[in-house]
Formats: sequence, C-alpha cells, structure tokens
Amino acid sequence: MRFPIAFLLAAAMSGLATDLAFALSPEQAGQIAAGELDDRIKTLNAVVAEADTALEPFVKALLDETVKTSAGKAYIVADGKTVEAASGKPAVLPADAEDTVNNNRMRRELESAIAVLKLVSPDRAVRAAAITGLKDQVDEGKLGLIDKATTAETDPELKARLQLLRAAVLISSDDPAKRLAAAKALSGSSSPATRSRLLEKLGTETDATVKAAIQAALDSVQSQLVWGERLGLLFTGLSLGSILLLVALGLAITYGLMGVINMAHGELMMIGAYATYVVQNLFRDHLPGVFDGYIVVAIPASFLASAGVGAVLERTVIRWLYGRPLETLLATWGISLVLMQAVRSLFGAQNVGVENPAWMSGGVQVLPNLVLPYNRLAILVFAAAVLLGMAALIGKTRLGLFVRAVTQNRRMASCVGVNTARIDMLAFALGAGIAGLAGCALSQVGNVGPDLGQGYIVDSFMVVVLGGVGQLAGTVYAALGLGLMNKLLEGWAGAVLAKIMVLVFIVVFIQKRPQGIFAVKGRSAEA
Repeated sequence: MRFPIAFLLAAAMSGLATDLAFALSPEQAGQIAAGELDDRIKTLNAVVAEADTALEPFVKALLDETVKTSAGKAYIVADGKTVEAASGKPAVLPADAEDTVNNNRMRRELESAIAVLKLVSPDRAVRAAAITGLKDQVDEGKLGLIDKATTAETDPELKARLQLLRAAVLISSDDPAKRLAAAKALSGSSSPATRSRLLEKLGTETDATVKAAIQAALDSVQSQLVWGERLGLLFTGLSLGSILLLVALGLAITYGLMGVINMAHGELMMIGAYATYVVQNLFRDHLPGVFDGYIVVAIPASFLASAGVGAVLERTVIRWLYGRPLETLLATWGISLVLMQAVRSLFGAQNVGVENPAWMSGGVQVLPNLVLPYNRLAILVFAAAVLLGMAALIGKTRLGLFVRAVTQNRRMASCVGVNTARIDMLAFALGAGIAGLAGCALSQVGNVGPDLGQGYIVDSFMVVVLGGVGQLAGTVYAALGLGLMNKLLEGWAGAVLAKIMVLVFIVVFIQKRPQGIFAVKGRSAEA
C-alpha cells in the first residue's frame, strides 16, 4: 500500500500517522537517500517522472539533511520525532542509522527535482516561475515529467515555453537526430538563455548538418532579440541623460545664469547623497515600519543640506569673486577639497550603502531581454519633475524674476530696489540645492562616497556649455543627447574611446557655434 508524502512533514512535526496512499515505496526512498550517486540520481529521476508533487517534502527533507538511513530504509527526523520516509508512520530510529550525505552534484539534482515538480502545480504563477528557473538545471533524466507537464498544460504561453525547455535539453543529447530537431524547435525562441545555449553548442558540434541547423536557429533567435537590445540601449542612454540633466540643472544656475565657475558643484551633490544616507539610517533605526518611505523625507533633506552649504559658501567666499572667473575656479576647487576631506572625517573614506526602497527594487520586463529597472524609471520621472519645477520657479515666480533681472542687468535691478546681494545668495543656494537633489537620485543607482561628484563635474559643465549658457531648454537637449551618444559610442568603441570622441565632438561643435545649441536672443543687457 502507498501513502501520501504530502503528509510527511506534518507527521514529522505532530507525530501523527496516516494510512492514505502514497507514490513513494520504502525501497525507492532508501535508494534515493543512500547508495551509489548515479543510482540515487537514477531512482530520483524515475520517481520525479511520475509527476507526483507529494514527493517534494521528502526532497526538501533530503536538502535539509534531516533524513537518516538504516538497512535500506529512510527515516525523517524532525523536532525529536522520527517517521518512516515512505509511509509517514511514527518509527523508532535504529541505533545504527546513518546521516544522508549529499555532495554538490546530488544537491543540484534535488534542487532541480523540486523545480521540475513545480511544473505540475495547480498555480499558474508557480508553473511559470518553475519554467524560468529550469533553463539551466534540467537534463534528459527530467524529460519524462516535462513531457507530462506539456501534455497537461492548458495555458498556450506556458505550453510553448515548455516545448522550448524540452528542446533546450535535447540540444545536448548524444543523438544527432534529437539535436537536429531541438535546433529547429529553438529557432522560434526569443530568450537570451537560448542564444547562450546555442552559441555554446555551436562551438562543440561535430555533425555538419546539426551545426548548420544550430547556426540557422542562432540567426533566428538573434533577429528576435535585436530590438530588445536596441530599446535597452535607448533606455540606458535616456537614463544616463536624465542623471546628467539633474547634475547640470544646478550648474545651469550657478554658471549659466550667475557666471560662477563652481568646481565644488560635484561636492554639493555628494552632500545631498550623504544626507540621503543619514535619513535612511534614521528611518532604519527609529522608524523601521515605514522604512520604504524614507526617500520622501530624503528628497527635501538633501535639497536643504546642499542649499544650506551653498548659501554659506556664497556669503563667505563667492560674493567677493563675482566677475573674476579664474579666482572663482581656484577658490571653489579648494572648497571642493575641503568638503571631501570633511566627509571623509565624518563618514570615513569608504563608500557607504544606500538601500533602495522596496517599491524601487526590481523592474518591469518589457521583452525577454529588456528589463526596465524601477529605480531608473523613478529617476527619469524625478528629473522631469525637477526640470518643470525649476522652469516654473525661474519663469513664473517673483524670485525667478529677480534672478533674471540681476543676471541681465545688475545695476538697473539694484536701482529699482532689488536686493542683489540677497538674490545672489538665494540663486546660488537654489543651484546648490538642485545639486543635492541630483546626489539623492544618484544614491539610488550607485555607490555613495567622498569622490561621488568627481565623476560628473566635467560632464555637467559640458552639458551646460553645449546647451547654451543660461538656457534651460539647451541643457535638456544637451544632457539627453550626450547620454544617448555616450551609450551608442560605448557599444561601438568602448567606454574610454567613447568619452574621448564625445569630448572631441563638443570641442568641434563649440568651435563652430560658440553660443551652444540655443543662444540668448537680442542685444546684451550690459552693452
């Protein structure tokens, strides 16, 4: 008589026995738990091929190393209670019982068996996840259950994926006819894993006919994946462009509107990133229940931290250097060194970890080879929101009017009652605060360390100069354009040559059009 293995763990935990039918015999349980490795695997595959999901608890017990054997019988020992592995009945553990030993190969086979058994789960999501997880785990020993699962599958999409899974297994068969059929079946796949499998087999195939079929299948798969790769490249370029836009927006004020060459702009970004790190730690220590909402507090905190430092710098150093670009460059470079050393003293020289909120982890799968990460999508939206907010502030508010007035004609603005010194401080603080927002965004996609800003300062200046000094629209076009150009050239020439080619392009462009993409129209206000 046979007993249900699904009741095994419950019996082990509660000591209850069962008289219900079960698909695992005592001999099979003993053969899977002990003996020669090849024989154990052969018996395991034979039982798995029966497509009984009740086998799963026994396999998990083997992985957990709670199975012992004696005289060809297997026992499960859990919580001080012992049951027979096959029947689930309470038993007395023999004195000579030995622990089951699983090497890496056996553990892989057991893990694969659990994954294969999930192919016949009543839950579609479980079956779909099992198919995805089995891409690199199955061999011909599991084909029996794959065939049964394919026959029983009612979902057309999952049925097609099972057929491709079967073909992916048979492409490694010793039979050339099976490999040929598998290669033809795989030609309809659009999975990167299939492409990798075909590339691997193409280099080792000795049969000319099969090799030609594998090459044809590889060409077919590649043609289906090419659009995913192109769209992925486009998204990566836009993502980089949005980061450059965030970084350059603050500089568009301090340099574009105020004419200050601020070499400490990168360090103001760094301060925003560290402010995010501090807020994250406060939430983790004091408000762990709402940790995923820390970013809502980190955004204004990063803005205020950087804006405060920027206001202090403007009042103490920058205010004395307006109209003296060389002195401004040297002074702000020195300030950047001071800020980096201050951060090293407070937080250490090593990078610190900033964790994504749960809702920003993972991504949306658009195509088999195209996943859009949630954190990158969030930065795209955030960059657009900051851009719109900044445009509204400069173009629609009283502060923006005063900033534009002081920028265009400081003397006349002062004559009509504008406090130019106060406007200078507020404008510089605004640019610094936007740099802090860029640091907050960067903390979600990369490392946060004292040198964070050094990798973006040159690129941000290139964006502002290329777009046109003082032109927000030009900053947007330049940031997105440089982001896309960088990623396109990286795929063709490598990261280092891509940077050099972008720099050469900008130099040539500025030679031909010194005013940038968008020039200020009309006569100079100071003329």
